[in-house]
Parts: sequence; C-alpha cells; structure tokens
Amino acid sequence: MQHQLATLDYVVFFIYFLIVSGYGIWIYRRKTGHDGTAEGDSKDYFLAEGSLTWWAIGSSLIASNISAEQFVGMSGSGFKMGLAIATYEWMAALTLIIVAVFFIPVYLKNKIFTMPQFLHQRYNGTVAMIMAIFWLALYVVVNLTSILYLGAIAISSIAGLNLEFCLYALAFFAVIITLGGMKVIGFTDVIQVFFLILGGLATTYLALNMVADHYGQSGVLAGFNLMTEQAGDHFQMIFKRDNENYMDLPGLTVLLGGMWIVNLNYWGCNQYITQRALGADLPTARGGLLFAAFLKLLMPVIVVLPGIAAYVLYKQDVFGAAEFGQGADLNPDRAYPVLLNILPVGLKGLSFAALTAAVVASLAGKANSIATIFTLDIYQKVLNPQASEKKLVNVGKIAVIVAMILGVLIAPHLGIDKKGGFQYIQEYTGFVSPGIFAMFILGFFWKKTTSTAALFATIGGFLLSVLFKFLPTFADLSFLAPFGFAVPNAAGVYEIPFLDRMGFVFLICIIMMVIISLVQTSRGAVTNGLEVDRSMFKTNRSFAIGSMVIMVLLTVLYTIYW
Repeated sequence: MQHQLATLDYVVFFIYFLIVSGYGIWIYRRKTGHDGTAEGDSKDYFLAEGSLTWWAIGSSLIASNISAEQFVGMSGSGFKMGLAIATYEWMAALTLIIVAVFFIPVYLKNKIFTMPQFLHQRYNGTVAMIMAIFWLALYVVVNLTSILYLGAIAISSIAGLNLEFCLYALAFFAVIITLGGMKVIGFTDVIQVFFLILGGLATTYLALNMVADHYGQSGVLAGFNLMTEQAGDHFQMIFKRDNENYMDLPGLTVLLGGMWIVNLNYWGCNQYITQRALGADLPTARGGLLFAAFLKLLMPVIVVLPGIAAYVLYKQDVFGAAEFGQGADLNPDRAYPVLLNILPVGLKGLSFAALTAAVVASLAGKANSIATIFTLDIYQKVLNPQASEKKLVNVGKIAVIVAMILGVLIAPHLGIDKKGGFQYIQEYTGFVSPGIFAMFILGFFWKKTTSTAALFATIGGFLLSVLFKFLPTFADLSFLAPFGFAVPNAAGVYEIPFLDRMGFVFLICIIMMVIISLVQTSRGAVTNGLEVDRSMFKTNRSFAIGSMVIMVLLTVLYTIYW
C-alpha cells in the first residue's frame, strides 16, 4: 500500500493551507486596522471579547476538541470495541447543554475570564496559583505534546514524510494562527471545521462503499447494513460485565457515573474549552455551545464508523497483517491511517487536510490557553502587576512560542505512540479531574465551601486517585464484582474500571469538602460566594427547542443500540 501523497493531493492540501492562512491574516489586519480594536488590548487578544459569533464559538469548540487522538485513537477504539466509544461524543452533546445553562452564566455574571481567576475569586490566591501552575504543566507536558506527537505520527504515516519535519511543520503552522489571538483562532476554526467535517465524511463515505463493494453491493446504506450484520457486537452502546472492553466502558456507568465527571470537567471547568465562550454575551455563548452540541452528534459518523468499517474489512482479509498486525501485535489505531491511504487521489488530500486541520486547530487553541493562564494569572499577578496591555499581549505571544518549542522538544521522549496516546491523556488528566470538578461544582452552587476544602479536593483528590489506581495490588476487590465495580484482569486480579474510580474519588471529595466546610464555617470561617441567582439559568425559546431536539435524538440512538 502506498504511504505517500500524489501531486493532486498536495495541491488540495496547499489550497487548504492558503485559505486558512489567508483568512487568518485578513482577520488579523481587520482587527488591528479597520474596526478600531487595538492590537495591544489583552482581553481582545486572549478572549476576542465581543467579536466571536455563535457559529464561530461552536466551530472553535469542536475544532479545538477534535484532534489526532479522536481521528486516530477513537477510530482505533471503533475498530476494537465498536459504537460504544461514541458515548464520549454523544454524552458530550448533552454535557454542552448543561454547561450552557448552568456554568457559563456563572462565569459571565462574575466576569471570570480564566479558571485560576475563578479559583482566586471564589477561594483564595493560594488555590488559584497552585492550579494555575498545575494547569500549565498539564497543558504543556501532557496535552500539547500528545496532540503534537500523535498528529505528527499520523501525518507521517499517511504522507510518508519525516516525523521530525511533521512535528516542526505542525508547530509552525499552529504558531502562525495562535499569534493572531483568539479572534483569529475562532474565525479560522470555522474553516478548519469545514475541512474536518468534509474530509471526514468523505473518508466515511468511501469506507462504507468499500464494505458494500466487497460483498457485491453498492451504496453507503448497503455498507452500513452489512457492517451491522457482519459486526453486530460492534453496535452495542452498553457493555455487559463479560465483555472484554468492560474495563474501558463499564456498563451503565457511561450513562450514570464517571462519564459525567469526564465530560463536565472537560467542557465546563477547562480553560482550553470555556475560553471560547468567555468573551461573548450569554445568548451568543449559549448559541455557540448548542451549535457545538449538534456537531458532536455528527462526530461518531466521522471518527467511529470508519474504524468499524476497517474492522469488517480486516476480518475479511482485505487488509493484510502487514497493515494492522495480528494476535498480540494487532494495532487497532492503524484503522484511520490505513483507510486514508486507500482513498483516491485528491480525496486523500482532502482527508489529509481534515486531519491536519484538526491537529492544528487543537494546537492553536491549547497554546492560546497556555498563554492566557501564564500571562493573566502568573505574569500579571506575580511578576509584573503594572504591565501595560501591549506588554501583556507581547508576553502572551512569547508564551505561545516557548510552549510550542517545549512541545516539540518533549514530545518524542514521552513514549507516546498511536496505541497509547489516548490512554496517556486520559490516565494523567483522570487523576485530577474528580477533585477539580468537585472543587468547581461546590464553588459554583454552595456558598459555604471553604478554601481549605478546595485544597483538599485539589491535593486529596489526586492522592485518592493514585490510591484507587494501585489498590488492587494490596487488597482483594472481588467483593465489588457483584455490583459491577470490579472485573478480573488477565492475571485474575480484580480491578476497578477507570470511570468507576473517578466516580468514587469524586463522591469522597464532595463528602469531605462538605464536612470540612461545615466544621470551618461553624467556627466562624468566612467564604467568598459568587453572584448566583435563579434568573441566570433561564434560556430563550430557540435554545430550549434545540436542546430538546438533541435529547430526543440521543434517546433514540441509545434505544436503538442499547
């Protein structure tokens, strides 16, 4: 199989590059020269305050979220476990509605622009600074580097280009976009999402057609029906305990347990994501989140179905062991690169552009969030409180470049590969997500929550996550098996599924935070409550109708593929 691009593919990709770069330059020049906005305005640079439309916010959310770990990792999970992995995407659609109704109004009402600022305003400077440093380390060492390296590996395997060249090229492209600020990122992300969806749908269309052709039929619907017949076990959304993938998606937990913590923390308490909506008014921000929720419903069609199609074709020996391996060496994450390599000339370039768009948009969004937290929460508060607006913007631009250089230098040494990249991200962020979410959710809606309780969630939540991770090595957890909270591994040792561990840690953090807060407030401790009232959570009719449509669609999907 040919692992390189033809001339026409490069032409298609070059057109994509020119469109995105040209549009970004036009937006940047318009911003600094024609609409009266000063380049030195830090809020405009970091948040695009008042500039992004609902469709730009929604597109930017999806472009920042979808990257190589989805195209490569989630397609590989589709190959391995099937449609059930789509739970991450479809549950995110419902999560976005919850964030739009309950989280964003709190941020906007209290004029909160960064997550550490929320912690400083709600708790104290110590909690805010600890989390600012932690988020910077997490974003640079885990998220930025993994996005960069996974993207480079995927692009290198498809185009046949040198891996280091791909690393440098992706970083350079992302820096160009990021230096223009959030407004440039937001509006160029609209084009990125267009290529992402168009190229992704083209790959899915051809993959389903290939399945149909192999069985002597034609058409996408025929291909989909054949997939449900030939791989019926890959079209189950809720796994039973005897399923080999139960540790990854433990039954009803994906609907009632830890999956909510993963999604609500990611979409509601994450600078990388919420930053897109923090510079808009409430109706615009909610419209953008609702638009992103609709796009989320589409994502499994783009990233999961191709993986299932690749599985069906692999089982029919259409792809040899040389492409996927076999037995213990079987690598499901080869699914998307293998499919892209069989696309016709031209369409391969389009899908290659879609993958590149996803990676670059995620890198740009992550780098901008790194720059925002460093500049507004560390540099301005600690290093130079009297810094001018222009100085803050320049520091932000330097932070973007430094972060990307660190990403390029660190990524190759982390031992990430396409098979473990998605797990690498989940493993490290999952250790802290329960504690962070507990700290945020009580900080939002319970005024008695104290800063000491928040510190417990930050540090204690991490330590509890580590404890639950290694608990099976010195304790017999088989008593949890009847409840579905423990399953035996290959060695017969009972382990707690990842999502259930997160649920347990979250509940313990909530209980301990309540106890600590009640004890402290009974002794006269003073807390800093946020401005919250019920009227903030009212929505307009169009948002309510759109939300109901999404919930009905999700109900239908889960009913069909239960």
